Amino acid sequence: MIRVHDGGVRTTVQDAGRFGLYHFGMPPSGALDDYSFRAANLLVGNEEGAAVLEATFSGPTLEFEEDAVIAVTGADLPLKLDGEEQPSWTSLAVKGGQVLSFDFLRAGARAYIAVAGGIDVPVVFGSRSTYALCVIGGLEGRAIREGDVLPVGSARPAAAGRTVDERLRTALPKEVELRVNMGLCDYRLTDEGRRSFLESEWTVTPAADRIGYRYRGGQLSFVEREQPFGAGSDPSNVVDVGYPVGSIQVPGGVEPICLLNDAVTGGGYVTIGTVISVDRDAVAQSKTHGKTLFRAVGIEEALQARAERRARLDAVRAALS
Repeated sequence: MIRVHDGGVRTTVQDAGRFGLYHFGMPPSGALDDYSFRAANLLVGNEEGAAVLEATFSGPTLEFEEDAVIAVTGADLPLKLDGEEQPSWTSLAVKGGQVLSFDFLRAGARAYIAVAGGIDVPVVFGSRSTYALCVIGGLEGRAIREGDVLPVGSARPAAAGRTVDERLRTALPKEVELRVNMGLCDYRLTDEGRRSFLESEWTVTPAADRIGYRYRGGQLSFVEREQPFGAGSDPSNVVDVGYPVGSIQVPGGVEPICLLNDAVTGGGYVTIGTVISVDRDAVAQSKTHGKTLFRAVGIEEALQARAERRARLDAVRAALS
């Protein structure tokens, strides 16, 4: 068991996600930075999809009531055991009674805290992930807070001292480039609007969370048209479409929003592009006021990026096997 002394800004239980229900309006939830999440589980000997804690901007303070093996990956969020700094991206032995805490964030936005055995909250619709909008999953469908007790599952034998090579860790640049497959509705943009989207430097606004990231920067212009039947009157409205995870919508035609794991699954706003799956990890590690550039790519480059990420994970698996 793990006793929570402080939940941090927003720390939730997340696993690999809740799939197969998108057509019913249920998004996947799950860890936003999938690579760091999987690496954390591999370090402590869990199945890759086991439930972990996803800490945003600040870490929780946790007391372990029993011996455990843990690992922290993702953002550069310095961790301490009983006040002594410990390495991240490394499996650590924790004694019963020890307290895990965190210093101030140095880079990135989200850290992943894995415990051998996984966080053993109930499975809801096939996942332990927290979906706070519907108050399901995780711990009572919410972020953890002071006084909570987190159950831990039965652990496989896990060794302390295993580490992920620095070359295989998540990059945390100050300026992020996101690769985008343009569409479904980029035909609604004028040529000038498309250029502005791809050539402007965008800034992450404070409206950035697990639902989506809103950006401010360039000016987007839309092709004039008569309002079609079934669509709203705003130029950024279309007849309702499904929203892929990572899709970029432009409500009001002003500030693009990249929809993430807890977002609605469809609606009537233009979706001008979709951030490729690999680069959603980079969105998750972007901080408020961070700088972002969008670059259009085709499906071939997106698939190549996925293959390269798979190879990096294979290298982590091989090193820790």
